[in-house]
Parts: sequence; structure tokens; C-alpha cells
Amino acid sequence: MPTRLSPREILAHLVSFPTVSRDTNLPLIDWVEGYLGGHGIDSHRHYKEAEPDLKAALFAHVGPEEEGGVVLSGHTDVVPVDGQEWTSDPWALTERDGRLYGRGSTDMKGFDALAIWALVEAKHRGVTRPLQLALTYDEEIGCTGAADLVAAMQGVVPKAASAIIGEPTMIKAVTGHKGGVNFWIHVHGVEVHSSILHTGVSAIMWGAKLIEWANAQNAANAAATPGEIAALFDPPYTNVHVGQIHGGTAHNITAKDCAFGMSFRVIPGEDPEDWARRLMEAVTALEAEMKAVHPDAWIEVTRMFDLPPLRPTEGNSAEELVRQVTGDNGVMQVSYGTEASHFQAGGYDAVVCGPSDITIAHKPDEYIEISQLDAGQRFMDGLLERLR
Repeated sequence: MPTRLSPREILAHLVSFPTVSRDTNLPLIDWVEGYLGGHGIDSHRHYKEAEPDLKAALFAHVGPEEEGGVVLSGHTDVVPVDGQEWTSDPWALTERDGRLYGRGSTDMKGFDALAIWALVEAKHRGVTRPLQLALTYDEEIGCTGAADLVAAMQGVVPKAASAIIGEPTMIKAVTGHKGGVNFWIHVHGVEVHSSILHTGVSAIMWGAKLIEWANAQNAANAAATPGEIAALFDPPYTNVHVGQIHGGTAHNITAKDCAFGMSFRVIPGEDPEDWARRLMEAVTALEAEMKAVHPDAWIEVTRMFDLPPLRPTEGNSAEELVRQVTGDNGVMQVSYGTEASHFQAGGYDAVVCGPSDITIAHKPDEYIEISQLDAGQRFMDGLLERLR
């Protein structure tokens, strides 16, 4: 009989795979598939259409072949460690002072380890209600793999009723989060010597006007009185963010190019398409001003991804199940996005609930408290009892 690994042992394996979103996750998928197979659990892969040699999602089913079960879902990709100062190897789970350090330990391989452990336990203990595992790719670059996985599961395994997405919430039920829409903007300028700046178009200086438009939207939103739903969030409004910018050739040349990302984290109840329309109106107006200086100037806008909001719903079976196990009755909404909204859009009752704290994610020396991993195991034990 194959060894049944503890959540901590599984986590050590998962952390050892450097599954940064730009790189492959296939060695991790291979390991999980092999581990589950050793316990008599068949897995199904869904390869990313654009990168089948690099990325795959995985899902599996334990219990009776019937609908109405529970799916535990987590992502396999992690953010880079480039430029971060770690005091231990980010790809080796390291214990110090009651904490387990390693990239992804909180976000979110800790939950993945617990979910894999629970699926194997369900196989050995027996359940009368199905339990499923769903592991995705590309969450960290826009939750872009979840919708594909949800679609791939249909008709292959019986459809579950409830989806628990294990982003770090300190094992509390999160029933709503903001949606998002993300654009990559490339401002095409016209190069001239900077001494005759007025005859050319500096892509950087004109791009800065569009970034200042984003600042103005944030200021106006922050000054407005939040509605009932918006008031549940921190901050209680839709915000616009630019996190990367590139451009320019030399200090004495007007920049030919300036490229940056612009993302909108949208309050549930507001229409992301309305924000996309506002952006394009601003782009169109700015482009007209640029062309008045030189006709070769223009602005290219590429829509990168969309994430629907997670909306609180009445009679949410996933929420009810989590509250039964945890005893948590608090109301909790978050401003970050998760794959839960894709499960909700796919017809599942969805809730976000996992160990550790989101404030630990993405930082150097990312860790999960051992006490949180243990609490997560108790949560899974409670869940298994309700599925027997």
C-alpha cells in the first residue's frame, strides 16, 4: 500500500516545483497525478491550448458517480522570486519558529496540499457524497486558466454542487470579491530631438496623461459616498492601477514607445464594460490630441483578461458547508480577485476559504504558520465527516 503523506509532506513536494506562471507546471502535475494514482484515484488533465507543452490543469473525483458533491480548487502557479531577498531557498520548505517558509506556501500550495490530502483520505475512508479536486494554471496572471478548467470538467466528472476555492482567508468564509478587467496599452509616439519636443510626440509624456486620468478616477471614486455593496470592501470603490511601465530610447529623444498595464478592480454591481468604455473614451480623446501634433502617433489597446466579480448569493451551499465546519458566521468580502467567480459563472455555488493570510502572499520569505496548516487539516477532517 502506498504511503499516505501528511499535508506538510505534500506541501514540501509542491513547493519544490518552481511553478512561476511564466514557466511550466507539468512536473508538479506529473507528481500529483502519480501520487493520486498510487492511491487508486484517476486524474484528468486539461492542457492549456496555447501552451500544451508547458501548462496543464488537473481534476479528479472520489466517491459515488453522482452530481451534488464538493470540489476543492486551488492554483498551481506562483509569483516570481526575482529580485527578492530570501533567507532560505524559496523552493525548499523550511521550518523556522513555527512557520514553514517557501514560495507558494501561503498562496496557495498550502491549500493545494490539504486538498490533495483530503482527496486521498476520502478514497480510503469512504464517502457517500463525492469529493473532487481541481488544480488550475495561470491564476497569478489573471485567473485565466480557471474558466477553461471548469469547462473541461463538464461531462467528464459528475458536476459538483459546491466549490471551495482555497485562497488564504484564515479559514473564514469569503462570499464576495471584486471583479477585474485588464488592458495593455502601447502609446506610439514620434521621435525627434528633445530640443524640438513640440514637433514630435513623446509616448512617455502623453502616456503619463492617461495614467493621470487613472489617478483622477481613483480620486473621484474615493470621494464618492459608497453604496451598500461597495461599503463592504476595502477600499469601498472601484480602483484603477498601473503597475508596470516601459519606454524610451535615450534622454534626449522623444520616446517612440511607452507601454504599460492598466487594470480595474470593479465593485460587484458595477459593470466592467462601463469602465472599459470610459477608458476607450479617454484613449480616443488623447489620441486625437496626439495626432493633431503628428499624424503618425496613435494608441494601441489590448484587452488582456476579464475576471467576473464573486457575488454573494442566497442559499449558497458552499458557504453553508464552510460555516457548518468552521462555525464562522461573519460577513467577509475582499478586494482581490479569485477563481471562485469563474466557478460561480460555471453554475457552482462558490466560496473562498483557505488557510493563512493574504498579506503574507507574494513577499520574500513567504510562509504559512504551522498552526494554520494544522487548522486547515482539521477543516478538511470536518468536511470529510460531512461527506461520509
